[in-house]
Amino acid sequence: MASTRNQFISIVSLFLSLARWVVVSGNVLLSPSHHKGSRPAMFLPLHHSVPNSSLPHFNPRRQLHGSHPNARMRLYDDLLRNGYYTTRLWIGTPPQMFALIVDSGSTVTYVPCSTCKHCGRHQDPKFRPEDSETYKPVKCTWECSCDNDGKQCTYERRYAEMSTSSGVLGEDVISFGNQSELSPQRATFGCENDETGDLYSQRADGIMGLGRGDLSIMDQLVEKKVISDSFSLCYGGMGLGGGAMVLGGISPPADMVFTHSDPVRSPYYNINLREIHVAGKQLHLNPKVFDGKHGTVLDSGTTYAYLPESAFLAFKHAIMKETHLLKQISGPDPRYNDICFSGAGIDVSQLSKSFPEVDMVFENGHKLSLSPENYLFRHSKVRGAYCLGVFSNLNDPTTLLGGIVVRNTLVMYDREHSKIGFWKTNCSELWERLHVSDAPPPLPPKSEGTNSTKAFEPSVASSPSQYNLQQVELQIAQIIIVISFNISYTDMKPYITELTGLIAHELDVNTSQVHLMNFSSLGNGSLSRWVITPRPYADFFSNTTAMSMIARLSEHRMQLPYTFGSYKLLDWNAEPPVKRTWWQQYYLVVALSVLLTLVLGISALGIFLIWKNRQQSDHSYKPVDVAVQEQELQPL
Repeated sequence: MASTRNQFISIVSLFLSLARWVVVSGNVLLSPSHHKGSRPAMFLPLHHSVPNSSLPHFNPRRQLHGSHPNARMRLYDDLLRNGYYTTRLWIGTPPQMFALIVDSGSTVTYVPCSTCKHCGRHQDPKFRPEDSETYKPVKCTWECSCDNDGKQCTYERRYAEMSTSSGVLGEDVISFGNQSELSPQRATFGCENDETGDLYSQRADGIMGLGRGDLSIMDQLVEKKVISDSFSLCYGGMGLGGGAMVLGGISPPADMVFTHSDPVRSPYYNINLREIHVAGKQLHLNPKVFDGKHGTVLDSGTTYAYLPESAFLAFKHAIMKETHLLKQISGPDPRYNDICFSGAGIDVSQLSKSFPEVDMVFENGHKLSLSPENYLFRHSKVRGAYCLGVFSNLNDPTTLLGGIVVRNTLVMYDREHSKIGFWKTNCSELWERLHVSDAPPPLPPKSEGTNSTKAFEPSVASSPSQYNLQQVELQIAQIIIVISFNISYTDMKPYITELTGLIAHELDVNTSQVHLMNFSSLGNGSLSRWVITPRPYADFFSNTTAMSMIARLSEHRMQLPYTFGSYKLLDWNAEPPVKRTWWQQYYLVVALSVLLTLVLGISALGIFLIWKNRQQSDHSYKPVDVAVQEQELQPL
């Protein structure tokens, strides 16, 4: 009987293993290149090295209706200097901050773990699960691959440029920042134990996976029914970078251009591209050229655009024909045969005078117009020169459109209705134009933290969320920040000048605008209070400057060197101008007016007296009977 039961268990186990293998073999991983200089052909797809149930899985019937909050988040970095755009996420209790590449082609969010044996030096300290009160490991089951101890689920990702990331899966509270309507949520993420290639050398901490899959941050939030099944990205333009991201639905602009995105066709965000026009002339291509393999894929984590060989050659020849007046030069990197042009000038807004407009026409006839910054990147060694940011995908028939194509374009990934929308705008300014309602802050911090400001949630006197920036100009007269150090005041005193310059640099103001109010001892450490004031002869900061500083402080992006030891941003406060009475506002004007009146009056009186005296001198006379003393004649 026992033998029969064992055989039955073995058969069931074998069946489950085969079933899992079938499910895994039907899913693939988009392999974006999200790093600067990644110009070789893109080969899609790549499979996971270790099959497990965390592979992308999409349920096309999952839809949400009704009104939901959303997470509005700022984007940082740009394509030329970094090759990617990042956002900020806070993980754990107290929150630990991370700079993550926003990647619509990845299906898992991961950060370096404190136990990582082979991780590079990134922007922020590694995640410390032992410091989080709410962290829980994802326990090993038959549905996932397990670690060597058989206790915790693992993940592994491999990308086209052969960089890899692997580690364990954990669950913790994830916060989206003070300016998010969405409250902190529990979610599963990857805790890296090993990374190679560009993932090892990049400055960003990790990846924020926005693709279709059970481990995707989007799928997890939608499954919890806390946001609608949609997200939007808006990448800043050439030379500016930055931008905005929204997890959840937004009302699309009236003139947004939409195209269908078929979730059944592939696990990636594909669009129905049919034609490309250069300077108003259609390229002579069969529309099926854009429909090979995975079709036309939109991937926010890829830097450039990659076309099938025939489409690339036609596009290249059309661009070169329209730019025959420009001089063709060598690219910035001798390893790549870049197509570059000089003589167009340094003003990006004037590039359309030298380079043609490009149109992408979708199956429904709708058209997305691309300006030169959507297919060019700056030459890093020649001023006023630009290179083609569109390359051949060689033997891969997939059309891959990276971040360069959608710079200064609001892209709405409406997963619920299986469509993607495009709307041209200034993405670098979009964040300031967004009306963001009040949001709950991340969970309160512990009293101890690491060497960064990320573990502290500041108190706010006036935050951007209290204003509709389309209608109201912020008036901030000064910003006060309080920082504690674990170094004594005596040891810190010689470095006050250097510290002042560092704070000014982090907040992007002049050193003359940063003033030390007081510096005192606090146990074995020290406590400092600083005030940042407007430029000389200004009553308050400009709207742009105020928003920039408030964002840096509220999102904990003020970073100081480790030479200053462990420090904490305890508090910051943005203070509006003090309301003054009429006399307080204009007493100086009144005093100057009175003084000027007195000066003019005295001057007029003096001039009158002088004039009168001269008049009397000119009309003076002597009586005729007055004797005049004779004078002796001088000899000739």
